[in-house]
Amino acid sequence: MTRQQFDALMAQVLELHPNVSDVIITTGKPIQAEVDGELKDAPTTPDLGRLSPLVTKAMALALIGENARLQKSLAAKGSCDLSYALPGRGRFRVNIFSQRGSLAMVLRRLPAKIPTMDELGLPAAFREMVNERHGLILVTGGTGSGKSNSLAALIDAINQTRAGHIVTLEDPVEFTHPHKKGTVNQRELGIDFDTFASGLRAAFRQGPKVILLGEIRDPETMEIALQAAGTGHLVLSTLHTTDCGATIGRILGLFSPSEERLIRMRLAECLRYVVSQRLLPKVGGGRVAAFEVMKNTLRIHELVLQGESGDKTFYGVLESSAAFGMQTFDQNFLALYEAGVIDEDTALFAASDRSRLGQMIDKSKTKRGEKVTTLVLEGLEDPAK
Repeated sequence: MTRQQFDALMAQVLELHPNVSDVIITTGKPIQAEVDGELKDAPTTPDLGRLSPLVTKAMALALIGENARLQKSLAAKGSCDLSYALPGRGRFRVNIFSQRGSLAMVLRRLPAKIPTMDELGLPAAFREMVNERHGLILVTGGTGSGKSNSLAALIDAINQTRAGHIVTLEDPVEFTHPHKKGTVNQRELGIDFDTFASGLRAAFRQGPKVILLGEIRDPETMEIALQAAGTGHLVLSTLHTTDCGATIGRILGLFSPSEERLIRMRLAECLRYVVSQRLLPKVGGGRVAAFEVMKNTLRIHELVLQGESGDKTFYGVLESSAAFGMQTFDQNFLALYEAGVIDEDTALFAASDRSRLGQMIDKSKTKRGEKVTTLVLEGLEDPAK
């Protein structure tokens, strides 16, 4: 299969599913498009039907081409990442991987333009982040939760308001940032640098005020990120964690127990914000982002240093710190439920503390004069219960 033939297939997929977020290509299934969190078949002409191992391999090779780095990564690690552009239609972040002796791939569609904070519905904390001059800001969540979009909007806002040098280290480059008031240099893993740790170490010699690190994957990268954040740089990055409290645990878990005390001290000093996000199905279709926000106040600083104990938890501090712009996922779920954006079942299924959120929803219903039903936690997976 040639690159032109693959482009023609992708054009048909986009024509059939214009709101596609991911395209999944794997053996034994037709080409599939994920739309609003659900997979749908994407028939094409010619009709490829259920894809054979030979066809999926041909599609993968059409994207990899003669790129020796990608070929080596796929052979050695079983997967490789690259960017793919369909002229005039869109850009994609692609992961090609081996499974059960054949090749498969997932193409994640990237927005045509850099989204704004208002378009994404980001919490007010992001506007405060624009004014931060140094420290560490983390945006966390699962794959496909919108972390890259949120950081792109933040970088764009900084770029518009600050005359400083911004360096991004990405795998691959997802959004192309034009020079505005700031100057932006974007570096791609495997092309411009070999590892995040080495790219971040080299950034010290490039004079940036802001460093965007695509992902922190290992202790060495985290160590250098803490060093950069503690020496006058604003470091933005992502982690795959479920909420703000779990993010602190994940960072500490990267290091040995003997290093924990020192890492707690360094993290408490340089951490500025942690924002975790999830995408939930909306009433009437589509998805909406929900956010948990943690700011490094005195109480958070103490928790990072000393750890959670008894009634002193990250969840508890976030829940009682709305005055500082903080909120738990459950509080945001409640707000979305009260606004009619998500339904009660969606809120409860996604809850961090299901019992607590159930009480909050019941209280909201009481205020509105609605009937309050008894919450049976064990029966939530069965609507009849």
